[in-house]
Amino acid sequence: MEQNKIPQATAKRLPLYYRFLNNLNHQGKKRVSSKELSEAVKVDSATIRRDFSYFGALGRKGYGYNVEYLLGFFRKTLDQDELTEVALIGVGNLGTAFLHYNFLKNNNTKIVMAFDADPSKVGADIGGVSVYPIEELEERMEAISVAILTVPAGEAQSITNRLVDFGISGILNFTPARITVPSNIRVHHIDLAVELQSLAYFLKHYPLKK
Repeated sequence: MEQNKIPQATAKRLPLYYRFLNNLNHQGKKRVSSKELSEAVKVDSATIRRDFSYFGALGRKGYGYNVEYLLGFFRKTLDQDELTEVALIGVGNLGTAFLHYNFLKNNNTKIVMAFDADPSKVGADIGGVSVYPIEELEERMEAISVAILTVPAGEAQSITNRLVDFGISGILNFTPARITVPSNIRVHHIDLAVELQSLAYFLKHYPLKK
């Protein structure tokens, strides 16, 4: 099945399913029901069955899903055997935290280099990742298509313009700035302050029933 026929909401949940199935596989579990999956990933059973239905018959009624088979299927679907090298731009507090974490639980994404304008940070090795001067961005990122942006908001668009000029494909933007890119480049905006403010608002105005 062509990937572009899968709803984007379903595509966003696939890594969540993969992580849980990977954990089950490490525990030696052979099969799992949609109810068990639902309780673990906090997605209702009907949604899980609908998500899986886009990929054909992945399970059997009364049996559930074979963990090893499902894990292998989603590993291939998510290109888990193909490494995506990522560059991080902006080695402040958040950027440094990313370098220490470096997506250790993922098989297919890894930050391989970082950039910063602060001379005191250039040349450092953080979490096994070298920090280079921002002036060397284009030179060193030649073979990298994905970047994480953790620079100050005022610098976000200018750095983005440089990334666009040399052919970046995707940007994970952790700055408050809403950067502008051509239609052929995918940007995911993650504003932690907005998410926290939204959570506080929902807690106050939409309390959950006990």
